[in-house]
Amino acid sequence: MTNFADIIDVTPRDGIQNERRILDMETKLELIARGARAGVRRVEATSFVNPAKVPQMADANAVAAALPRNGGQRYIGLALNRRGAERAANAGLDEANFVIVASDTFNRRNQGVGTLDSLRAFADLAAAPPGGLAMSVTIGAAFGCPFEGEVPLSRLMQVVEACAAAGPAELALADTIGVATPRDIAERLAAIQRSFPDLPLRLHLHNTRNTGIANAWAALEAGVTRFDASFGGVGGCPFAPRATGNIAIEDLVYMLDRSGVTTGIDLDAAIETAEWLEARLGKTAPGMVMKAGGFPRKGQSG
Repeated sequence: MTNFADIIDVTPRDGIQNERRILDMETKLELIARGARAGVRRVEATSFVNPAKVPQMADANAVAAALPRNGGQRYIGLALNRRGAERAANAGLDEANFVIVASDTFNRRNQGVGTLDSLRAFADLAAAPPGGLAMSVTIGAAFGCPFEGEVPLSRLMQVVEACAAAGPAELALADTIGVATPRDIAERLAAIQRSFPDLPLRLHLHNTRNTGIANAWAALEAGVTRFDASFGGVGGCPFAPRATGNIAIEDLVYMLDRSGVTTGIDLDAAIETAEWLEARLGKTAPGMVMKAGGFPRKGQSG
């Protein structure tokens, strides 16, 4: 098994997009800066979507313009269409993450078009990315849909095949509503790896039903080393009922560190960032390690 894993910080986008308390730009930039100091090197900084539908991201252009460029971080912007990708390119971001939902009903609720329409849009973008932007793709509801229920493996593979044909820089599977189990992770990753062994994969996991960390371990055993996570485990989708938090960065770092898998992220700094964010949101974050602390605790000898 690998001895390194890359954690992508999605707190500034997926982590806060469903919060009632809207953070101002300065707080978002401080959040990103704290992540950088903790060791985060790749961050989903914002999303270029309709501000009427996702008001938490209304300042996307301003946030992108103010991002620090001297710390070695790579910045990702989420996009649902060409206009969003063009905004990400114009803002000088390094990557655009295009979202396609595996179920047609959810895709229409999230993007206003069917899955096939989004697949065609992504193929066009990947063929001629604006500004030479790196184009990755996330398949939402890859394990289950809040509206259609189970997403058959055959349906997922149809979407994966269409995405892979477009040549994405990376493909992520998103357990948007947190229904997957380790067996689901192993089964679906194995199917994709058999058909597309050279396709770079990433996992976007939610801990809605308390299986997120176990799912991350199953993915790691399957050879996937890239994981989306948020400080404190905050997050959710405005268009998916009961789609609660991401896996927590500090919980993931603790598990991996204790297992001999390097992440480059300092656990104590990650816990401090989670606590800081919890105070800014005015609510208890779902992360566990931020409450219990690492082990051995800071200051104790091993």
